[in-house]
Amino acid sequence: MSRRILAALAGQPNCGKSTVFNMLTGARQHVANFPGVTVEKKSGHFKLGGRTCELVDLPGAYSVSSYSPEERVTRDFLLFDHPRVVVNVIDASNLRRHLCLTVELLELESNVVVHCNMMDVAGRRGQVLDTDILSQRLGVPVSTGVGRKGQGREALAAVMTAAVDLPAKDEPFRVDYGPLEPHIKAVEDVLAKGGDLGAPRRWLAVRLLENDEGARQFVAEVFFDPVRLSALVAERQETFRESSGETVAAFAALARRRLARSLARAATVKAAGPEKTRTDAIDDFVCHKYLGPVILIGVLFVLYQVSIVWGYKLTNYTWPLLAGLKTVVAGYLPPAGMLEDPLLRSLGLWFMDSVNSLLNYIPIFFLLFFCVACLEDTGYMPRMAFILDRLFRSYGLHGQSTLPMVLAGVYLGGCCVPGVMACKAIPDDKSRLATILIIPLMNCLAKVPLYILLVGAFFPGDASAAMFFISTVTLFMALPIARLLSSTLLSNLDSAPFIMEMPPYHLPTLRNLFTRAIEKVALFIRKIITVVAAVAIIVFVLLQFPGISREHKAAYQTRLDASRSRLDAAVAGSQFEAVLHGKGLLGFLRYEDAYKAARSGVTDAEAAKAVDTRFREENPDFFAILKPRTDAAAKAALAGVRAFAQSRDSIGLEMRRERLETSFLGILGRALEPVTRFAGFNWRVNAGLLSAFAAKESAVATMGAIYKLEAGGNDNQSLEVSMRHGEADFTPLHALALMLFMALYPPCMATSMMIKVQTGEARWMVLAILYPMFVGIIVASAVFTGGRLLGLDGNAAMWSFYGLAVAATILAGLIPHRNRGPRPVVPAACEEAAQNA
Repeated sequence: MSRRILAALAGQPNCGKSTVFNMLTGARQHVANFPGVTVEKKSGHFKLGGRTCELVDLPGAYSVSSYSPEERVTRDFLLFDHPRVVVNVIDASNLRRHLCLTVELLELESNVVVHCNMMDVAGRRGQVLDTDILSQRLGVPVSTGVGRKGQGREALAAVMTAAVDLPAKDEPFRVDYGPLEPHIKAVEDVLAKGGDLGAPRRWLAVRLLENDEGARQFVAEVFFDPVRLSALVAERQETFRESSGETVAAFAALARRRLARSLARAATVKAAGPEKTRTDAIDDFVCHKYLGPVILIGVLFVLYQVSIVWGYKLTNYTWPLLAGLKTVVAGYLPPAGMLEDPLLRSLGLWFMDSVNSLLNYIPIFFLLFFCVACLEDTGYMPRMAFILDRLFRSYGLHGQSTLPMVLAGVYLGGCCVPGVMACKAIPDDKSRLATILIIPLMNCLAKVPLYILLVGAFFPGDASAAMFFISTVTLFMALPIARLLSSTLLSNLDSAPFIMEMPPYHLPTLRNLFTRAIEKVALFIRKIITVVAAVAIIVFVLLQFPGISREHKAAYQTRLDASRSRLDAAVAGSQFEAVLHGKGLLGFLRYEDAYKAARSGVTDAEAAKAVDTRFREENPDFFAILKPRTDAAAKAALAGVRAFAQSRDSIGLEMRRERLETSFLGILGRALEPVTRFAGFNWRVNAGLLSAFAAKESAVATMGAIYKLEAGGNDNQSLEVSMRHGEADFTPLHALALMLFMALYPPCMATSMMIKVQTGEARWMVLAILYPMFVGIIVASAVFTGGRLLGLDGNAAMWSFYGLAVAATILAGLIPHRNRGPRPVVPAACEEAAQNA
């Protein structure tokens, strides 16, 4: 008997699957991506009946078809990874909808255990669940619980333990498809000639008749005569359509829904409950036609106040820690040189500056992810989709465009790659392509560091308002663009209606919120350590070479030698002449830097005295110069060393600036200045933006490292201070133009490739890269140059542009739409009414 069990957790969205997963696995979790797709894979371990159980939390899916990445991942994992038991989590208060997935899982002949979650919600709605009847009708064990309260863990573990070693059923679960059965049997008989195909034959037959693309690809790979099989399937589809008047896919889906409804009716007793639930009462305000958008704006503003304003205050405590980490790393690198550091030291310090520039924002990201998880767990996120759908349908988008835009960061903190992938679920080409093309305009997580840097440096007194501006104005820029695209390039494509179900509200648990926030921060750190770090090394090479010419190096060395001669004259004839002779001067300068680092942050007198004692014992001669007290010769030596150090730092700063400006990246940045100067961008900003093509986080990493180099590597000041010093002529108007350009920045390489995959055509990928760049430079130039001509400061220009963007959005929405049909939205109350119909 195997001591290790592989189990899967499957369920539809909003069933509380994540809370059940956390309840079972606790903190023993790992987050990654499923191979080949950017869909989150969460796995954890726990003890089950004395054995170790690896539990894989499959992405939320409404079915096991191949219409979305989540559904394909769920189906493929169940078929090819062969979990010993599949825990199907369902919402006990909405059995009919959630049992549709249960039926499909049983058709896959998986070893299913049903766990009815949210029993407390069902109780408040007056529903009593008969688990014995449900278990009998399904033929599988059934347990109940309330995941967010940690209730039901033992019952679920017990039924899982019992189900693990159960033998396969002689008679698997079957859905009676009525008049479709002869056609299913005919396809099954042909499939039987292929032997063991690695998937249930009846399930394959039904999926083939439904024209499921995933099933067709699978059969084409494993069946010996796919052409003959395809001809038979097409013949049977046509025969059924002629006899019944509808397609196989529509009929089969209806048969499964009818079975789910009958199962729900048999297992649910409707007791006396409130006619109007608490969810309905809240939705009267939250989803109100006029009050809903106001509440949405208020929620987003609070989100930014908590995450940005409070989080930014926490960075005051993280920056010294990161500076200390850089000091520790520097201790393991080759020592600093007189004018130029060894290449390995320069690379190591550049790497730390690049990474620290992003790691410093972890407190902000943690609070942001915590707040977003709270919105998701409470059930407010679908309400936001409901409110935004009223807006989207006037711009050629679909109600299902909401999820991709939320994933990509419709306000803050998403990723465009899963956003583009989620567009697969949009049922019509017009809305799908329009959504894909505006996804790069969303505020993905990679853009946030630059926003925070510019807001902290140039809008410190209005941080919350500035972040609210940049995180919402992108929507008012994306919608008119979507309207333009749907009316021109996409005008010949059709639209489809949208139906959405609202889940009941839930009170989230702190444990789940903290877990989700930590997971997201961990993924962000992993990206910094991999992608951003790799880009930082490439950028370092581009900024170091071709380097300073020999003639200029010789001129710098001549100036340094002259300064050294003045120092030698100052200490000539004293006891310190030999101490500072030759390499002694460089040794003293390193000694002084080490002393300053050791005394940094030390306020206790005894601790300071201990540092002095240690350095005095290490080198008494150096310490005598460093602390001259009443020794006139030592004071003269220290004054001479300080004058030399000041001259050296000045020469070194000039060398760094020349190296940066004459580097490959600096040359390219300067070549772009004639175009970008109208937007207020100089070569340093251009260099940062160029590095962002691979990963947008690299913009902050590159600019931060450049400012650190130009400032002499001062770690005692934050990146915001370094930028203000490095860009002395920068104003809030410059910062505003740069933020808007980043908001409209072309997609990164990963997103561009995903656009090519999802659309199937390179022309859409090229369009998605070119038009944001064109629109971005026009918008940034108009804001900067126009603001200067009108005499506007950063705040005035910000809200003037906001007003213009909103006006343009309203105007675009008022233009009549061709072929625009109604898009009904079905809230939870309607879903419940449908159950009782």
